[in-house]
Amino acid sequence: MPNRVVVPPSASLLLAEDDAALAEMLAEWLTQKGHRVETVATGNEAIAALEVRDVDVVLTDLSLHGIDGLEICRTVVARRPDVPVLVLTGHGTLETAISAIRAGAYDFLTKPIELDALLVAVDRALQHRAHREEIKRLRTALAVSEGFDELVGESPPMKQLYDLLARVAQSDASTLITGESGTGKELVARAIHERGPRKLRPFIAVNCAAMPEALLESELFGHVRGAFTDAKTAKTGLFVQANGGTLFLDEIGDMPLSLQPKLLRVLQERKVRPVGGSTETAIDVRLVAATHRDLEEEVEQRRFREDLFFRLNVIHVDLPPLRSRGSDVLLLAQKFLEHHAKRSGRPILGLTPAAAEKLVAYSWPGNVRELQNCTERAVALTAFDRIGPDDLPPKIRDHKPSNVIVASDNPAELQSLEEVERRYILRVLEAVDGNKAVAARVLKLDRKTLYRKLAHYGVHRSGDDE
Repeated sequence: MPNRVVVPPSASLLLAEDDAALAEMLAEWLTQKGHRVETVATGNEAIAALEVRDVDVVLTDLSLHGIDGLEICRTVVARRPDVPVLVLTGHGTLETAISAIRAGAYDFLTKPIELDALLVAVDRALQHRAHREEIKRLRTALAVSEGFDELVGESPPMKQLYDLLARVAQSDASTLITGESGTGKELVARAIHERGPRKLRPFIAVNCAAMPEALLESELFGHVRGAFTDAKTAKTGLFVQANGGTLFLDEIGDMPLSLQPKLLRVLQERKVRPVGGSTETAIDVRLVAATHRDLEEEVEQRRFREDLFFRLNVIHVDLPPLRSRGSDVLLLAQKFLEHHAKRSGRPILGLTPAAAEKLVAYSWPGNVRELQNCTERAVALTAFDRIGPDDLPPKIRDHKPSNVIVASDNPAELQSLEEVERRYILRVLEAVDGNKAVAARVLKLDRKTLYRKLAHYGVHRSGDDE
């Protein structure tokens, strides 16, 4: 993909200029560069044209008969804020420039007009409009996204996940959440709790890989005073603390094998005995566990108890990796950008389309967690109000999508047909330098189908490239 915004090769321009010879010359130049140009001689004609035509950029002389260029700027800002206005004037003073910008002009050029500078200004105005449209699309998508509590996404895998979670939340059965690291397993566990009948009771999470066996046993089950050397006071375990609510055991696959039968007994008996104690306490806890490991493989390798696996795996929820979620990458990126921008007090509006293309093309081995770290870094380092490719980490900015190769016999490592199609279409688009017309011919797709697929992947439509 090119690193700059691909602007429409045939944009619609409205030129308001009362100097007929200059208007003809500018219109001819811009037409030669592939744009469609309509010229009018007065401000009134310009306003009338805007009422009935859809244009991409307005170019207006500052001094016009009747309605002047400043009033045109104000009118466009009020009625068509998505359309940038370029002001042309023979009076290139600072006061004039400030007046034009205050009236809503995007840019300001002085006469005599340098044609190359005019073309650059038009190109920048079109990119500016593309940026605003992309930001609007992402914000709208975030607002209407059929999320599930803190989960965000509208891809088919996520919609299937939401449907499953809605049913899982109403159950009290033990639930096992699997998925790669960084896919949001704790968020899913919290969503199950918040949507279920136990939502007013405690939700307690513990990472089974984050502490040694003796400490984990004490955390889960509690201990009595004197149970071990440092047990100077009694401690209530997390099972008792979560009574009536939900206990989330993250990274259950890393629980020491010797501790697993004690957990199994608690799940079977619904009673817990503190370390060093002789009395049991009845508990009513919904257990949700999560792991990035393949527990069936762990069972076969005798690193995880089979009976505990079956006790945990009453309901199985498998989370999709970020690379299989298409344009959800951009929805999540916009959410994270807004969060970090607000927290840091920086006026970051969103992503440039070029940065968005980089995010979509990357494979995200670290999943949502990696994307969140990437956006936090970008917000902290950017010097502009939009995140561009240069603000991204080098491994994402310089990432080159690999060719589609089936190089594994392991079903867990193979990609879905939708993911293979996505990668191939983006690879073809990259090979033809972003030219969608050529890409459609190579793929033997009509343009509407290609645009629909690109929109699904989160790639901004930027025109019928020829």
